[in-house]
Amino acid sequence: MPGSTAVTRNTLRQQIADALRDEVLAGRLPPGTEFTVKQIAEQYEVSATPVREALVDLAAQGLLESVQHRGFRVRVYTLDDFRGMIEARTLIVDGIFRRLVERGTAPGSSDLLVSVRRRAEEACRAAQSGSLEVLIGYDLRFWRELSGLVGNTYITDFLHRIRVQCWAFTVPYLKAAADLHTGLWSGHNELIDAVTRADADEVRRLVHAYNQHTLDWAATLKPVAA
Repeated sequence: MPGSTAVTRNTLRQQIADALRDEVLAGRLPPGTEFTVKQIAEQYEVSATPVREALVDLAAQGLLESVQHRGFRVRVYTLDDFRGMIEARTLIVDGIFRRLVERGTAPGSSDLLVSVRRRAEEACRAAQSGSLEVLIGYDLRFWRELSGLVGNTYITDFLHRIRVQCWAFTVPYLKAAADLHTGLWSGHNELIDAVTRADADEVRRLVHAYNQHTLDWAATLKPVAA
């Protein structure tokens, strides 16, 4: 069937990109780790083409860097990079909630709001129990679906990319922390409650508290040993 090979390759490309992104966010591929297309192709027992495409995709998302004549490297973000991420995240989240308050949710969002609440509940449980990998998965879904309420995929994709980068920075520090809970935010339920009530003041308060929590945590950081 014409095009079936391309479809299969693109699906494989996405699967490899997803798997490697999960490895980075789980801390199993720490910042600075280098690897070649050949190594990844052998690890997943696939051809080089979808691997190369997946690695290029992850580089475009800011998780990897291309290293000339050597392959790819997991990007090392600095504290200044992280502060820039938080500023960008703050601006886009503020815009999302301003849009929701001014115009309401996109048509047909009632089912999505129910799904967002489920993500919130799971994220809160994971944060409170210190289950970092579980939290990351639900937190990313929570914010992706919450931002989806405005009905603009450009906004949703932009915020998702920043949040993935934020987690890529924070995971090594969180895994090295003696008390994991101090770095984890668990206000997802409160936030979705305020959104559901259309309580703009409470939403602003919660988002401000969330951002301040992140900045206060970042101020305590010391370099993670390689």
